[in-house]
Amino acid sequence: MEVILPKWGVTMQQATLTRWLVAEGAQVEGGQPIAEIETDKVDVALEAPVAGKLAKRCVEEGDVVEVGGLVALIDEA
Repeated sequence: MEVILPKWGVTMQQATLTRWLVAEGAQVEGGQPIAEIETDKVDVALEAPVAGKLAKRCVEEGDVVEVGGLVALIDEA
């Protein structure tokens, strides 16, 4: 499953991934924070939408991600 950057505010266009909280290959639960995201107004934890294995990090710490952009992949198998 694709983990995308959601839009948390009306004017939000992009955000910076400041820190990964879960290593690639680690098991995650749905709702578990997997990364810290910084917007122009607030810092937010990005949560895993489903349980599974964090198969791939698609951005690095410090990268700017557009709203709707791919952040990670979770293998639900």
